[in-house]
Amino acid sequence: MGSRIGAFFFSDPRALRRFRKNRGATAGLALVVLVTLTAVVGPLLAPHSPEEQNLEELLHDNGLPIAPGENPAHPLGADTLGRDELSRLLHGGAVSMQVALFATALAVFIGLSIGIISGYFGGAVDMFAMRGVDILLSLPFLLIVIAIQRVVDRPELWTLFLLLGLLSWTTLARVTRAKTMQVRELEYVQAARALGMSRRRILLRHVLPNVMGPAIVIGTTLVAQMIIVESAMSFLGFGVQPPNASWGSMLREGQQYLSHAPRLVLYPGLLIMATVFGFNLLGEGLRDALDPKD
Repeated sequence: MGSRIGAFFFSDPRALRRFRKNRGATAGLALVVLVTLTAVVGPLLAPHSPEEQNLEELLHDNGLPIAPGENPAHPLGADTLGRDELSRLLHGGAVSMQVALFATALAVFIGLSIGIISGYFGGAVDMFAMRGVDILLSLPFLLIVIAIQRVVDRPELWTLFLLLGLLSWTTLARVTRAKTMQVRELEYVQAARALGMSRRRILLRHVLPNVMGPAIVIGTTLVAQMIIVESAMSFLGFGVQPPNASWGSMLREGQQYLSHAPRLVLYPGLLIMATVFGFNLLGEGLRDALDPKD
């Protein structure tokens, strides 16, 4: 694929053809597009407010929520607080995707920047950056989350963005560093340095396009990891706080009613699984298309 093997995906028609032939990749792309569209327009299509409670209409005398089909205005039934389940799923998907995408964007920006600078300049810069990566990898994630929870009683969404983004860039930085060290030794990069091209221009024009391929692949799979981590944090009570809904917080709220209303756990669990599965399929397809073995 020449010197542009790591260039942007759609700039290489051969990569695009390989991607189209990969049925798993196209299925993953379809799932990702569907989930993303649902997250964007879902809150607009929600039939009710996700925080609106109707205890008399949506709860039985024994306190259990109505099941799907019992009330036409609430096709998926209600939760244990008399809130429309469909509306909460649509709003929860938007929150989960928002956290995952913004945190991934921050992680990709940090990982690309540190990886490129470390791999291109080497020496003390590289040593300092990689030791920072090692230190960050040695920190237990759950302990950090618990410590922050002690300081911040009710974390906002931007707190989750920063926390997940600042703790998730290390793998991308290492891969980008290794790729940059290969690219800086290529003849056309050395020729650009000999001609007096500035370092900034070399990094943006020659190095960055060559490392974007691995970055896109890792970023895609990183979204799936962010969704799982956000769901786990919300499930443990460290993530999205009530009355706001996310798929993870809905799992936490529905677990105590698992024997009486398993759908309260089943619906958000299936959506999390389908979303993560789609992003993983898409990431594997992009990896095979951008970095073929032949």
